[in-house]
Amino acid sequence: MTVGRPRASVAAMASYRPGKSATQAADEHGLVEAMKLASNENPYPPVLPIVEAVVEAAGDVNRYGDHRATALRAALADWLKVDAERIGCGCGSVGLLQQLFLAYIDPGDEVVYPWPSFEAYPVDAAITAATAVTVPLVDQTFDLDAVAEAVTARTKLVVLANPNNPTGTVVHVRDVRSLLERVPEDVLVVVDEAYREFVTIDLGDPIHDLQPQYPNVVVLRTFSKAYGLAGLRTGYAVADPSVVGQLDKVLIPFAVNHLAQVASLAAIAADVEVREVIGRLTTERDRVVAALRSDGWGLPDAMANFVWLPMGDRSEAISREIEQRGVVVRPFPGLGIRVTIGTPAENDRFLAVLAKVAGARR
Repeated sequence: MTVGRPRASVAAMASYRPGKSATQAADEHGLVEAMKLASNENPYPPVLPIVEAVVEAAGDVNRYGDHRATALRAALADWLKVDAERIGCGCGSVGLLQQLFLAYIDPGDEVVYPWPSFEAYPVDAAITAATAVTVPLVDQTFDLDAVAEAVTARTKLVVLANPNNPTGTVVHVRDVRSLLERVPEDVLVVVDEAYREFVTIDLGDPIHDLQPQYPNVVVLRTFSKAYGLAGLRTGYAVADPSVVGQLDKVLIPFAVNHLAQVASLAAIAADVEVREVIGRLTTERDRVVAALRSDGWGLPDAMANFVWLPMGDRSEAISREIEQRGVVVRPFPGLGIRVTIGTPAENDRFLAVLAKVAGARR
């Protein structure tokens, strides 16, 4: 029985489904231990200057942080070489995405995004009673011509995850520019770059290559993935000041907590050390991709901190068999399996388990 009268769109929606924890998997399958490669977390702790800054600031958590994260906005503006009024902060890039939906979507408005993509997109669409218009991927990546054709007079937002989650594929700024030339100026085009730091080819930068000409471009980024701050949740938006103003109106008070702000400021200052960690992860990713291809698996080029195995209807069954052997991965029913890049030892364990599963199914 449901208590109260929830909104119809919320009552009918599916909840966001986080990755299963290693402990849950071990308990479920009677294992001594398991490991998790399902949530695209950085397997390494934050670099030491970030940890030291958080420890020092921990004694102040009896006080509220700065609601607007003023110092962080200023530091981001200097780091990115944009005006501070173009910076918004939120509880991860996913929090800012929800703020965009809350600020711009009326019931029945359309939101266009390629699919499969980040699972929060349909959740935010349902929360705001938007009409989600999904555009199928072609060869595991965006069909931007089809995205442009899907835009109508009712469209308020177009959302592009670049790199795409879960496929890890990317599109170049020049291709996004071609899309923008076909999209009305009053439609926001959101470039969700949660995994940008793991890209090892030149895609261009939408902040400097697109926003000066197209003020309807909103760029979202985060400190959760590459910077190892998933447990603290800081995301930022770079957008026209009028868009930032709307985002701020629907920002939950103190959503970017004090420790998150301190850690993010330290992360900017420690960017060189963080880039060394990112380099280790992208090298590992490329090694895992090569190993999978050598074993006969077909997969797209990976430009995030995960790899995508398009397995179609076999995805759930194979994922469960992998999990039963102590490795938690993320299945997308009917589509494929996403595997987060871990430490070298974790990746080797995954590759060995996958080989056993494949061998047992032959």
